[in-house]
Amino acid sequence: MVEHFPEEEGVPGSSPGPSTRMHRLFTWMHTHEKHLSAFAMVAGFIADNLLFVRVDLLQTQVLLAAYAAVCFLAIPLLHWIESRAARRGTPLPRVRIILPLITQFALGGFWSAFVIFYGRSAVLGASWPFLLFLFLVFLGSEYFHQYHTRLVFTSILFFFALYSCAIFMLPMYTGSIGTPTFLASGLVAIGVFALFTGFLRMVARERFLAEVWRIRVGAALVLAVVNIFYFTNILPPLPLSSTAAGVYHEVWHIPGAYYAKSETGQPWQVRYLGFPPTLHIGQNESLFAYSSVFAPTAVKATIVHRWQWYDAVQKVWMTRAAVAYSIVGGRDGGYRGYSKVLITDAGQWRVNIETTDGRLIEQLPFTAERVALPPPEETITLK
Repeated sequence: MVEHFPEEEGVPGSSPGPSTRMHRLFTWMHTHEKHLSAFAMVAGFIADNLLFVRVDLLQTQVLLAAYAAVCFLAIPLLHWIESRAARRGTPLPRVRIILPLITQFALGGFWSAFVIFYGRSAVLGASWPFLLFLFLVFLGSEYFHQYHTRLVFTSILFFFALYSCAIFMLPMYTGSIGTPTFLASGLVAIGVFALFTGFLRMVARERFLAEVWRIRVGAALVLAVVNIFYFTNILPPLPLSSTAAGVYHEVWHIPGAYYAKSETGQPWQVRYLGFPPTLHIGQNESLFAYSSVFAPTAVKATIVHRWQWYDAVQKVWMTRAAVAYSIVGGRDGGYRGYSKVLITDAGQWRVNIETTDGRLIEQLPFTAERVALPPPEETITLK
C-alpha cells in the first residue's frame, strides 16, 4: 500500500512534514552517494591538513580516536541492520545508507592523516614503496566506495588503520622508539581488532562466521606486509620527522640560536628544486651537518649523523664517520644538533640522519670539490 501525504500532492497551504523531509533527504543522499563520497574525502583531507599540526597534540589524538570509534561501531551496526532485515524479510531502513558514508569518511580521515604524518617522516628514496602502498590504499578506499558495505573489505581496512595509527601513537606513551615499541604496537592493534571482531560476532553472528577466515587471513597479510616494511627499513621512522637540515662550511651555537656559514652562488636547481649542492673546500677543511628533528613530547631517541663517501672504483658508499647524540621531544621546530667531519676526499658525499637501528630520517647528498681559494659565504640563522 502506498501512502500519500498532502504536501506531496501539492495541497494549497500545506508544508512538508518532518517525515517527508527526511524521506527526501535520504532519497537525495542515495541518488548522489558517489558525489557525497568524493566530497567527504576532500573535506576530510582539508580538515586533517588544518588540524593535524603535530602528532602529539590532544586534538590529533581525539580525532584519530573518534575515527576509530566510528569504524568500531558503524561497521558492525551496518551488518546487524542488513542481517536483521534479511531474517525478517523486510526492506532495509533508510538510515542504513548513512553507515557506509560515515565509515568511509572515518577511513578517509585515517588515510589522509597517514599520508600527512608518514609523508612528513619519510625520505622518498628509502620509503617510497610504503608511501606508494599507503597512497594506493587511500585512492582505492575512495574509488571502491561501493565495497564499504562489504564486511571483509572494511574490516581489513580498519585493521590496517588501527595498526598504522598504533605505530606512531604508542611511542608517545612509552617515551621510546625502536623494535620493542613497534612490536607492542602490533599487539595493541591486534587487541583492539579482537574486540571489534567480538562485537561483530555478537551483533551479526551469521554473516561474521561466513567471512571470519577471510577477515583473519586479510588482517594477517596486512600484519606481515607492515612488518616486512619495518624490518627492511622501508617504514618511515614515525613519530620522528626532519624539520630542517643542511650541510654547511661552519655551524655554531649560542644560547637560543644556531648559525651557519652557507656557500653562496649555488645554481637555481639547488636553491629552488633541492638538487644536491657542490661545496668547494680547501685542503684539510671540515664540513658541518646540521639537523633539526621533531619528536613528540616525552619521547627520547638517539640520532646518528652517518657521513658517507662514494667510492667510484668499488661503486659502494663508504662510511667515514658516525656521530650520535640524544634528543628529547617537545620543541615545535625539532631538537637541533650538528656534527663536524674532516673531508679527506673530493667527490660524492651524503650524510644520512637516522635512528640507531638505521631508519632514515633525512638524507643530505652533496659533492665536495677542491679549490685553492675559499668560496663566497654568508651567515644564516638556522631554524
